[in-house]
Amino acid sequence: MDVVRPEFGPDASLSREEMEALQRDIADAAVFEDDLDVDPGAVRTGSVEEGQASLPDDSASDAPVVGVDQAFVDDRAVSAAVALRDGEVVERAHAVADTEIPYVPGLLSFREGTAILRAFEALDADPDLALVDGSGRIHFREAGIATHVGVMLDLPTVGVAKNLLCGHLRDPPEGHMAAGERVPVVADDSMTAPDGTVVGYALQSRQYDDPERRHVNPLYVSPGHRVGAATAADLVWQTCAGYKLPEPTRLADADAAELTETVDT
Repeated sequence: MDVVRPEFGPDASLSREEMEALQRDIADAAVFEDDLDVDPGAVRTGSVEEGQASLPDDSASDAPVVGVDQAFVDDRAVSAAVALRDGEVVERAHAVADTEIPYVPGLLSFREGTAILRAFEALDADPDLALVDGSGRIHFREAGIATHVGVMLDLPTVGVAKNLLCGHLRDPPEGHMAAGERVPVVADDSMTAPDGTVVGYALQSRQYDDPERRHVNPLYVSPGHRVGAATAADLVWQTCAGYKLPEPTRLADADAAELTETVDT
């Protein structure tokens, strides 16, 4: 898959101010509304019987969905991309790139973005959707790694993060959420989005029967590009198959970890 907006390349040689300015330009170019080439309701990558999402019997889609995740070996990022179609893995690809800069909250794409883009370039599949480990619009400048990658590829993307980078829950639950529940994440004054804007959702993708004894924390799901916030949460829920992570990123996470054993140190 080819890059279509190379001017937004994650150049690690830029100053912090230049990186942040570039992110604002990326956010301006991003589309945080549904603009997919497939019916979002038909997307799935796991068994409906085994998973927790409930879909119509005739909802299978031919749309390839790609999950992307990273692992690290010394100062190199190992990015794994796994393409699935209707629950079956159709292709795997990966790439390795120097990280060049340390981790800085809000600038993750400048550390890991090159490896992710190279993994996409190694794919023969032409995906209709990508789920990226990391934030999308839930970001100080509305341009997390899922947005950065999505805009550069002009590909519908969703950010799937394990921690909340910024913003806050609009209606925090009193206790632990049940599987399938979601709460809007809204912008606060640390973000460029107007206060109160729904920028994503805390999605409870899995939960134990007795969360007071043992519980699973929610995922923080946000639109990357060409997907709205509510649809992003729907897509992640629909692609879960009984695990906390949606199936595409769960498989990519496993691949990335395995690949680190083969990368020369």
